[in-house]
Parts: sequence; structure tokens; C-alpha cells
Amino acid sequence: MAAAALSGLVTVLESYRGRDRVVRALCYGCQLAGGALAGPQAAPSGLPGSLLTVSAQLSGCRTALRLFDDFAMFSYSCGYGLGPKDEDGLVRGLSVLCNLANQLYYPCEHVAWAADAGIIRVGSQKWWTLSTALWAVSLLLGILRSLRILFQLRRKLRQHKCTTSPLSQQETKAQVQAEVLSILTDVADLSNAIHWLPPGFLWAGRFPPCWTFALRSACSATDCTFLVVLRIWCQI
Repeated sequence: MAAAALSGLVTVLESYRGRDRVVRALCYGCQLAGGALAGPQAAPSGLPGSLLTVSAQLSGCRTALRLFDDFAMFSYSCGYGLGPKDEDGLVRGLSVLCNLANQLYYPCEHVAWAADAGIIRVGSQKWWTLSTALWAVSLLLGILRSLRILFQLRRKLRQHKCTTSPLSQQETKAQVQAEVLSILTDVADLSNAIHWLPPGFLWAGRFPPCWTFALRSACSATDCTFLVVLRIWCQI
């Protein structure tokens, strides 16, 4: 059992996406713990300060690694195109718009990163804001797409409850669970993304620290759930 669990963890860490999930969960976990321990301190020191520093370092690591994601995203967008013809039209439209938002997100974040690093002489804040807004749009489109797919899957289960095999029903239920997990993750991330937009837009900047930490904790929890599911899948 322990060997299988270790093998599953290694499989996750050997993939770029899997490692990014682990780093993301650690980043949010350190920020949650550091913020909770620091309380109202303006400049946390000791263990809280160290945890927040680690969180910032991990966040910077993820940003640097995303410098190379443009080509992978472009390849995926070209491969998807306007979507397969046998796919639901609404799902195809939402997917295309989501791909477009993701494709635009990366260069905006790269410009912001380069401006902070002093490579180019432009104000970085507007580029960070634009990249965050594109992230929020992508998450919203992803939520709508998952809701549409979830609706179709549930209708499929009701219509073919007595005619499909138990294995087929099990596969459909697994797809439903995956879409629910995706919605929970995207909703938590969307709440966080809006919080980091300029004050005045919806609840941007209005969450007290405990709410912000709780949202990040929710993101970490859904990531951990993903890792557990993936580990179990690797054992099968």
C-alpha cells in the first residue's frame, strides 16, 4: 500500500501539471498558516514571516515556470480549433472563448513579470490587473462550460438509467464527479481572482484576511482532492 502510494506521488511529481498542483497547494497552505499565525501584525516575523516568505517564493516559482506555457497553450488551442462537430455547440463556444482568454493571459503576465524584474520599462500594475481579469474571465467561462457538461451528463444518466451497462453508468458518474470538482476549484479561484482586482469592482479588496485565507484554503483542499483521486487512478 505504501509503495503504491509512493509510486502515485512520484507519478504526480514527474508531470509538470501535477508538480504545479503540489506547489500551488503548498503555496496557499503556507500563506494560510502564516497569515493565521501572524494575526493583525503589519510585518510578521518569526515562523509566520518565514511561512509567508516561503509562500511568496513558491508563487514566484509558478510565475516563472508559466513563462514557457504559451506554446503549449497555443498548440492546444490550435488542436481544439472550433471544437469537434459532434460536441454540444454551447460547450464548443465556451471552450473557444476560454482558450482565447487563457492564450491572452500568458503574455500579459509575462509583461508584468518582466516589468517587475526591470527588463522592460513599463508600469507592471496595469498588466497584473489585466492578467488577473483574463484569469477571472477564463474561470467564469470554465464554470459555465462545466455546468453545461454536468447538465448533459445528469440528463444522460436519467434517460439511459435502465438501458446502459453498470460500467457505462459508473464512467458517467465519474465524469460528473470530475466536473463537480472542477466547478468547486474554479469558483474558489474566481472568488480569489476578483478579490485581487482593483477596489470597487464587486468584492475586490473587501474580504477580511480570514475570508482570503479561507478561500486559499478551499483552493488547496480541492487540489489535494485532485491529487488523491489521481493517486487512486494511478493504482488501478
